[in-house]
Amino acid sequence: MSDTTQPRRRRLLEAGTGSSTEAFGTQEWLLLSSIALIWGSSFLFIDVALEAFRPGVIALARVALGVAALAMFAAARRPVDRHDLPRVAFLGVIWAGLPLLLFPLAQQWIDSSVAGMLNGAVPLFGAAWAVLLLRRPLGRTQTLGLLVGFAGVVAISWPEVRGSQATTLGTALVLLAVACYGLAVNLAVPLQQRYGALPVLLRAQLAALVLLAPFGLWSLPGSHFEWGAALAMLPLGLLGTGLAFVLMTTLVGRVGGPRGAVATYFIPVVAIALGVIFLDERVVAVALLGTGLVLGGAWLTSRREG
Repeated sequence: MSDTTQPRRRRLLEAGTGSSTEAFGTQEWLLLSSIALIWGSSFLFIDVALEAFRPGVIALARVALGVAALAMFAAARRPVDRHDLPRVAFLGVIWAGLPLLLFPLAQQWIDSSVAGMLNGAVPLFGAAWAVLLLRRPLGRTQTLGLLVGFAGVVAISWPEVRGSQATTLGTALVLLAVACYGLAVNLAVPLQQRYGALPVLLRAQLAALVLLAPFGLWSLPGSHFEWGAALAMLPLGLLGTGLAFVLMTTLVGRVGGPRGAVATYFIPVVAIALGVIFLDERVVAVALLGTGLVLGGAWLTSRREG
């Protein structure tokens, strides 16, 4: 006789649909806007941190601070079924671990402007993974929205990308990182729906911390301490790697991976706005056009799934 008390074995690559197929409401737009503001401002803090710390140290420190922020909440310590722990650990590796190694490695052979533009393809990779794992096509309106939004990211990035350098190896490493992000936003959905964002992310980021520790420690001798760089790590880790991941996990649990990942499209928009406000940068016309496309693409993606 079979033991019916044993939990059903789940696949490692287990995705799921959002709990709501309706158009985005106020809560979903607030989540999306908060994610975009936090991750869009991260570029400023990274620039400051790089004045004293090497990329490996920054990656390790930001995940360590993210873990510290999550651990302050009692809800983060709620139990997770041991059968799901391998999925949670894998999520941490592909979401908060491996990409943070791949991006600094890639930028030895590819300019940051090109890397930023390619990072805008996260929602497209998220949609591709969703189709593959869930075995059903994305709605036409959502597909159009994702394509329009990515066209907007390309338009925003184009002035900086022109004349930039990018090798095949550098591009491949960035695309691998972006593919990891696209897979992660899908795998986070069923885990968030079972346990909530906090318990999943605390354990996921602990797994990422283990992966990043050797790389960060190896990079330590090339770094030095500066107060400005150290202070920049606080919002980068506590907000960018702590709070923003919680918000994103909550969002994809509500609306699914591809629709939730559209928050990524707003990152260059926020970065441009902050550059104008704090660095007195000028905005070219094509970037304004790109911003319009991002807004239009996000609106289409947010519509009710057909």
